[in-house]
Amino acid sequence: MRERKIKLNDAMPVIREKLNAGGEVTFSPHGTSMLPFLRDGRDTVTLTLPQGRLKKYDVALYQRQNGQYVLHRVARVGSAYTFIGDNQFVYEEGIEPSQIIGVCSSFIRKGKVISAKSPLWKAYAVFWHYSRFPRRVLAALYRRGKKLLKRGN
Repeated sequence: MRERKIKLNDAMPVIREKLNAGGEVTFSPHGTSMLPFLRDGRDTVTLTLPQGRLKKYDVALYQRQNGQYVLHRVARVGSAYTFIGDNQFVYEEGIEPSQIIGVCSSFIRKGKVISAKSPLWKAYAVFWHYSRFPRRVLAALYRRGKKLLKRGN
């Protein structure tokens, strides 16, 4: 089977139809917001329709109010969801259940399929979530160090 690159916006009617019919959809996400968990051009995710409410640490595809499609991790669950990318430090609050398109049931890295229910996946998600503050501090120190080194040359 030959791979074709199409924009998510163009594929969304087919994706929604397939998920609503109980199927699954596999695609390669683009961007850096989910690094190091998902790498642009390397990894693929498989989405299914959520069965009930999402849980903390689930990775889901949703549509923002501005129409943009985003694949991020659930950080908080309430009447609405709060999401954040693994490579981001700012939470996106107020995502309504009606905005959720699909939830990641598995991903493929280097040809290996890993289930979203895997204990390793869950441990990674918890660790990455709770290491956000130290990672943010280290990132700031790194940027400041680079700036000082650049100024010194």
